[in-house]
Amino acid sequence: MHSRTHTNNCRRANLTTTQPLDVLAIGRSGVDIYPLQIGVGLEDVESFGKFLGGSAANVAVAAARLGNHTALISGVGADPFGTFVRNELARLGVDNAFVSTHDEYPTPVTFCEIFPPDDFPLYFYRRPSAPDLQIGPDEIDVDAVRSAKLYWSTVTGLSEEPSRSAHFAAWEARARARHTVLDLDYRPMFWESPAAATEQVQRALQHVTVAVGNREECEIAVGESNPQRAADALLDLGVELAIVKQGPRGVLGKTRHTHVNVAPNEVDVVNGLGAGDAFGGSLCHGLLHGWPLEKTLRYANAAGAIVASRLECSTAMPTAQEVAALADQTAVEAVNV
Repeated sequence: MHSRTHTNNCRRANLTTTQPLDVLAIGRSGVDIYPLQIGVGLEDVESFGKFLGGSAANVAVAAARLGNHTALISGVGADPFGTFVRNELARLGVDNAFVSTHDEYPTPVTFCEIFPPDDFPLYFYRRPSAPDLQIGPDEIDVDAVRSAKLYWSTVTGLSEEPSRSAHFAAWEARARARHTVLDLDYRPMFWESPAAATEQVQRALQHVTVAVGNREECEIAVGESNPQRAADALLDLGVELAIVKQGPRGVLGKTRHTHVNVAPNEVDVVNGLGAGDAFGGSLCHGLLHGWPLEKTLRYANAAGAIVASRLECSTAMPTAQEVAALADQTAVEAVNV
């Protein structure tokens, strides 16, 4: 058994007495080490940049950049990189009160290679585990989860215990409140098998109102990669809004009454790794502001495209003005059924 250190309990108490959060995310945080040379393998890279990383952390930053009161539930190691993650979250506008310090595992580091337009290999240093997967049910502030206007989780958090139990405890407390979102973010290296992931994702889908993922992630979730059939399968499992990202074919959003297809934005891709997280942060913003589905997806698509045109992820998240400028160029087909 390992011990844990928590350096932020007093801030947790203060946070829950203030106004409810706009966005509360739970999941991965760490350090991205990205090469400053493009089109070069890691063995030949000469210099790197250090950035805040982790999908949930990036989504939280993206939502905060758009003006939302945002916090992250995660874990870091008792090391300098952990200090960096906590400080960088705060610098980028995300409350770090729920980021615990765990003393057994180091803060994760992720390397990537950059071969535009569509090859960005990732190398995760998260073994045998990572602090963000050591979050237990007792560490979930259920009042904050219940009161958050939008609660964002990712599939990676279901890949091992105690994080899996913490996720389900939070969902039980939230009781399928409006804007309970699951990012189908499937990373095969974190799972013992695709079947194990499918089992947990299908359990999770019973607790959420919005599901978002690409075609491959939808296939893991519901056994369908065809966008329309995947969206229908997600709706059949109880979600109210299913969003299927189709890469160069744009994005499909579907409810029981409407479906919307949003065309992609054309940009010169530098690094596509943060595009999905920028999409997620903007999706949060649109849902919270009650935008029509077509506008929500058009803006989310534009946010993703902007980040794909930049090197880094967290610090590349666009402002509301940048997103609006690109989104207004996007063609939309909306169909009522």
